[in-house]
Amino acid sequence: MARLTIYKDNNTDTTVVPNCFIDEYISEANDAQLKVYLYLLRMLNANQAISVSDIADKFNHTEKDVLRALKYWENKQLLSLDYDANGNLTGIRLCDLTQKQNEAAAPSHDKPSYEKPSYTTQELRDFKEREDTAQLLFIAQSYLGRPLTPAEMKSILFMMDVLHFSEDLIDYLIQYCVDRGKKDFKYIEKVAINWAEQGITTPKEAQKLSTKYDKNVYTIMNQLGKNSSPTVKELEFINRWTREWGFSNDIIFEACERTVLATDKHRFEYADSILGKWKKEDVHRKSDIIRMDEMYQARRRNAAKTITTNKFNQFTQNDYDFDQLERELLSN
Repeated sequence: MARLTIYKDNNTDTTVVPNCFIDEYISEANDAQLKVYLYLLRMLNANQAISVSDIADKFNHTEKDVLRALKYWENKQLLSLDYDANGNLTGIRLCDLTQKQNEAAAPSHDKPSYEKPSYTTQELRDFKEREDTAQLLFIAQSYLGRPLTPAEMKSILFMMDVLHFSEDLIDYLIQYCVDRGKKDFKYIEKVAINWAEQGITTPKEAQKLSTKYDKNVYTIMNQLGKNSSPTVKELEFINRWTREWGFSNDIIFEACERTVLATDKHRFEYADSILGKWKKEDVHRKSDIIRMDEMYQARRRNAAKTITTNKFNQFTQNDYDFDQLERELLSN
């Protein structure tokens, strides 16, 4: 296909979109996020004041859609949001992408410092009263199974305020740690800082990183004779076995061993059928599997005895009236 020449008519009424935005951010953003950011650029150049409701009306979105888009770009550090003491949005500051690009290109040998501020009681109170915070705190409490302490709330504030984590990423972070039996917020904070240092900004990136370093996933893969990284479908199987069904490694390894001995194809599906059956039979330890195997062998032995006995009893056994048979023969 022929190359296209792109040109424009002379027109001063234009909005300049930084190349950095097109090169690095446009591919991952959804429709609402793109519309909101481009509209902010348009209003900035026009030097016009706007409100969240104005943007929502412009694109037929809800105000929550607009706020989510603004927080997405804040998380990407393309803008910052200002709030008043009541948690109401009062200002939007667009960052200079040209400067951001130059800073990224400049060599740096120092890791960013993620020191948690000493938040005041008032700052914590303001954080708790923000509309966007209530649901996140409720989710965190649900994962932990108890109310959050003030120190734990400050940790979540630190993740949003300093690490610039989105609500979705904090949600995934806490779930990730709790699933691994880690409910201590000191541990959760360390994981959060590690993710921040590695540039993690979305749950999808965090999942990819956690899968990469989750040795258990690769151990199960090896048990099934797989040496490659898991596909999305294979990871779904493993997550179901470990997280949803809660099987320990020795149970999963037993299913994998039986699978490898039985088939060379569709091993994940085969192992899944074994573990699914064990789930229905309430298997929790290897002794439960031994018990099931013994019951299965007993049924097979009983079935074999039944078949052997029937070999000698396959004819129909009737009670004959021999006197009647004799009379019938004599009359013929």
